[in-house]
Amino acid sequence: MTDKLFTVAGTATNPDGTTKARFANDLVARIKILNKAGCSNINLIELPNAMTKLQALQFLQERGITEGDAGYAVANKLAEKTKVAKKGEIKVAGASVKTTKAPVATAKADTAVEA
Repeated sequence: MTDKLFTVAGTATNPDGTTKARFANDLVARIKILNKAGCSNINLIELPNAMTKLQALQFLQERGITEGDAGYAVANKLAEKTKVAKKGEIKVAGASVKTTKAPVATAKADTAVEA
């Protein structure tokens, strides 16, 4: 997973009718590219600060993009990104460590004292 940051996020519908979550760093340029590609229902917003895709998707859900195809696209991508983020986690709590008693070699010292 990359830690690339974005300042623009939202959704757009492709010419084939599929709605996808979109990310960019330049709002105007991204809208021009999507229009040129034949996309419709372009709904992009500037984020309050630079965010990762996971953070941006969470922000979009907090903003209320939860209805229709756009909401479905955001929820789907959020679930995908959350699953990828959790793969990198390592759980340590609650793990039990099994120990085995290995024979320990002991050396006996001669403690004979001469008188």
